[in-house]
Amino acid sequence: MSEKQDEAWRGKVGRLTEEEKIAFLDEGQLGRLAVLDDDGWPYVIPVWYEYSDGGYYIIPRARSRWAQYIKNDKRVSLCIDDPAMRKVMVKGEAEIVEEPNVGGRWVEIGKRMSIRYLGEHGPDYLQPTINEPRWLIFLRPLETTTWQGVDWASKYKHTKW
Repeated sequence: MSEKQDEAWRGKVGRLTEEEKIAFLDEGQLGRLAVLDDDGWPYVIPVWYEYSDGGYYIIPRARSRWAQYIKNDKRVSLCIDDPAMRKVMVKGEAEIVEEPNVGGRWVEIGKRMSIRYLGEHGPDYLQPTINEPRWLIFLRPLETTTWQGVDWASKYKHTKW
């Protein structure tokens, strides 16, 4: 057995191509959004997202404390990963597209998200609360890092100490 076959369990190793990144982001992994609270402490929340228009749409409920944190400080990070060791890490700025409202642009994006995350029953989850106000936030990436596979990037390896 060749060394390459022995290493097949690692999967494809290295950065995701743009096509691989888009396919991964379309799968429906939860994101973990990090914002800064009013005291400057990190506040991390799992979120649904939609990747489109070169960034990430996120729809907080009107009373989501973290949406107000974003309004106060637009610096955010988003991490999307899976057990297969694929990950997309984003440092960016959040833009408030819509303050809490009913019937805004967030509705169509929310419908697509509900189907992506919950399948055919997504609208059954969304519809009973469609009249609850929500924000629409767009995360514009400033820096994106991707990785896949079970190995270290060469920049982390030391040849000797």
